[in-house]
Amino acid sequence: MTTSAHPGRMLFVNIPVTDLERSKAFFEKLGFGFNPKFTDETAACMPVGEHAFVMLLGREKFAEFSKLPMADPTTHALALYCFGVSSRDEVDAVAAAALAAGGSEADGAEDYGFMYSRSFFDLDGHGWQVMWMDPAAVEQGPEAFAASSQDAGAPA
Repeated sequence: MTTSAHPGRMLFVNIPVTDLERSKAFFEKLGFGFNPKFTDETAACMPVGEHAFVMLLGREKFAEFSKLPMADPTTHALALYCFGVSSRDEVDAVAAAALAAGGSEADGAEDYGFMYSRSFFDLDGHGWQVMWMDPAAVEQGPEAFAASSQDAGAPA
């Protein structure tokens, strides 16, 4: 698989929320902020990366963009929103903050050595995963990282 940069491309993930102010407060407790230039009483722009944003849209605003009816996220899994953090401890801290802010735990911790994650549901039932991946595994890819880790531990 090859990767290439696409200058100028940005990612906007739009998700419906029942109560915009309540959802903003929830995500602020997880350490996120909002771009005031693209936030109003119907929508909030939450940067999650240099060129990636989650748009929290009130249900009426979301319906303006979607041609399909909204599914109930508590009964239909349409997507899992995953974001990376800088350490295993930060994974635990963000997951704990989500639970303390009213979210619910989706799964226990998943530990693959090179990657560690926790999952939770937000106030509207959307599934989120917070994860950390060893920077060497990001650079090499998980299989090459695993092979190099095994080689490093093998007797000479």
